[in-house]
Amino acid sequence: MKVSTKAIKIKNQSFVLTNQRALFWENEKALVLSDLHIGKTAHFRKNGIALANQVFESDLQRLSVLIEFFQPEKFIVVGDLLHAGDNAEVAEFCNWKEQFPDLKFYLIEGNHDRISKVLDKKLCLDFKAEKYESEDFLFIHDFDRKQEKFQISGHIHPGYVINSAVKRIKLPCFVVTENQLLLPAFSEFTGLDTKNLPKKGRYYVFTDAEIYEI
Repeated sequence: MKVSTKAIKIKNQSFVLTNQRALFWENEKALVLSDLHIGKTAHFRKNGIALANQVFESDLQRLSVLIEFFQPEKFIVVGDLLHAGDNAEVAEFCNWKEQFPDLKFYLIEGNHDRISKVLDKKLCLDFKAEKYESEDFLFIHDFDRKQEKFQISGHIHPGYVINSAVKRIKLPCFVVTENQLLLPAFSEFTGLDTKNLPKKGRYYVFTDAEIYEI
C-alpha cells in the first residue's frame, strides 16, 4: 500500500492530505478521518447479503499503515465511526485499537453513531460529543451553515467525476472551501456523492497511487 501526500495550509496550520482517505493535522499530531462505518459488511451479512469480511480488514490495515506512517498522538473520527450499532466488527475494531494504548481516540458523533452505555464502555473512547472545537476549527459530522468557524466535516462521501475518451470515472476526494474542509469516506465500502458538494471549492482527487488538485 502506497501513501501519497499533499501538504496544504488552512488558517496558517499545516494539514497533509493522503490518498488513503485520511489527513494528518501536523500542529496537533492528529490523524483525522470520517465515515469508517464499522459493522456495515457484518450488518449486510446479517440481513442475507453475502459480503466478505476482507473489506473491513482492509480498512483496518490502512489505518495501521497510516498510524505507523504519521505516528499521531490523536485519532479524530469526524462522525459515523459505526454503521449499525454493535456487532462482530465492532469487537474486531476494539481488539485492533488495543495495539495503540497511547493514542487518544476522539469521536465526533455522526448520524449512524447510535451508541448505548454498554457500547460506549466497550469502545473506550477518550472523547465523544456532537462537535469538537479548537481555537481555529470546528469538527462536526455534517456542515452547519449557522456556524462561523472553519469546519472540518464528513457525511457526504464526496466524489469527483473524470470523463475520458474511453470511460467515465468517479474518484473520492477532499474538498476545501473558504470555510470548510470536507473529508472523503474512509471506508472503501461506501458510495460517492458527486452532486451535493460545496460550491467554489478546491478538489483534491486521489487514486491508489497519487493525489491531484483540480
